[in-house]
Amino acid sequence: MNQSEAITGVVLAGGKATRMGGKDKGLQELNGQPLWRHVAGKLAGQVDSVVISANRNLAVYQASGYPVIQDSLPDFPGPLAGMLAVMQQVNSEWFLFCPCDTPAIPLDLAARLRAGLNGAPAAWVSDGERDHPAIALMHRQLAPFLAEYLASGERRVMLALHQTGGKVVDCSDIKSAFINVNTPEDLARRQEYQ
Repeated sequence: MNQSEAITGVVLAGGKATRMGGKDKGLQELNGQPLWRHVAGKLAGQVDSVVISANRNLAVYQASGYPVIQDSLPDFPGPLAGMLAVMQQVNSEWFLFCPCDTPAIPLDLAARLRAGLNGAPAAWVSDGERDHPAIALMHRQLAPFLAEYLASGERRVMLALHQTGGKVVDCSDIKSAFINVNTPEDLARRQEYQ
């Protein structure tokens, strides 16, 4: 990857949030700030621009001043739909995707993933125990593949990344940076430890 190639940071906030009781996960507050803002703030210092992938409460996200991109596919088909919509609508070479429920991502995430590409069109995080495929750096050349993949009815992010020849990046030294806030209980626990 050329150091001069632009990276757009993408906060993925377009899901149904079923484990959060259907509440818009990105808008749930952690220490007085919506989850998505924690992620956007961490991304902002390591990318050229930030956008939000969202499908609900659009006016709230738009009020932030960040561009908001909606899925082009109906019925919340998952993170890949948000990734594809952003790639189709935002002019950037690279996209650093991060779910809105990972408020502790590291400030060197882009650098770590960039270093792990080794010529691949994508790289994603492993915390040493599990992969986090929605925390990924992806090149725009993958858009046609993602469109076909989703059109085939497939939704699995991990499988898609493997099929693109993407690389996994070991981030086990900062494992706690990738803890998800999926439920109200997770959110309550994070409030206590932040």
